[in-house]
Amino acid sequence: MNTPSERGVEQRLADHAYRIRRLALRMGEVQGQGYVGQALGYADVLAVAYCHALRFKPDDVEWAGRDRFLLSHGHYAIAFYAALIEAGIIPEDELDTYGSDDSRLPMSGMASYTPGMEISGGSLGHGLAIAVGMALGLRLKANPAFVYNSMSDGELDEGSTWEAAMGAAHHGLGNLICLVDINNQQADGPSSKVMGFEPLADKWGSFGWHVQRADGNDLPAVLAAFDTARALPAEKPRVILFDTLMGKGVPFLERREKNHFIRVDPDEWQQAIDILDQNQGAAR
Repeated sequence: MNTPSERGVEQRLADHAYRIRRLALRMGEVQGQGYVGQALGYADVLAVAYCHALRFKPDDVEWAGRDRFLLSHGHYAIAFYAALIEAGIIPEDELDTYGSDDSRLPMSGMASYTPGMEISGGSLGHGLAIAVGMALGLRLKANPAFVYNSMSDGELDEGSTWEAAMGAAHHGLGNLICLVDINNQQADGPSSKVMGFEPLADKWGSFGWHVQRADGNDLPAVLAAFDTARALPAEKPRVILFDTLMGKGVPFLERREKNHFIRVDPDEWQQAIDILDQNQGAAR
């Protein structure tokens, strides 16, 4: 049974996850589009990452001691911006500029535009290799920071991902944590049908990684997985495989025919926000 303190942490993180979902929907409404299915599904992971696990200074995004968070799946930018707003790195009043000319919040993540964005993602399959290089560099500098690489299950199709995984294990990069969003969707259809990737935990384990698999929409499970990953001995890299549901938290989007880019009609944005608000009120 959780202690009152643990329940307090979980409730605080649930509040952050709710706001991340709500912020992502508001940005989606600005442009009438966006990868909101992924944002809703991955919000619990981002809430724990940015409001519990990562070390950073909101007013100094270049702080040398910060943990690095790499958004390899750059099309998740709408979710990532919501997390950066919730973490106090980006002001909420920039939300209305999402996807606009000269905005710091382009529709795909670019490091040259957005404070707190470590890499320009979106050319999928590159993030983990960059993370390996960062983790090696930090270790050479005796910098205790962690490198988190966040990636999609579609990136498991890329040979570069597995080359990087092998290299990370070879170099014993205990400062590297990989987060994989397994929502079983990519541009060409269900990820498992485009290129079967199971037994995924066994594959990562055979590459020399410490592996956890968790329900990415079960916030206590997500919290426990992050805490375990940071506390492990430093001999090898660690990966957390998060099974998530696109559209999580908005039932009519959860049920919508799944594809890489969920259709949301103009009148549905506010409906979705209202559902989140009602559910949050009931949970409180």
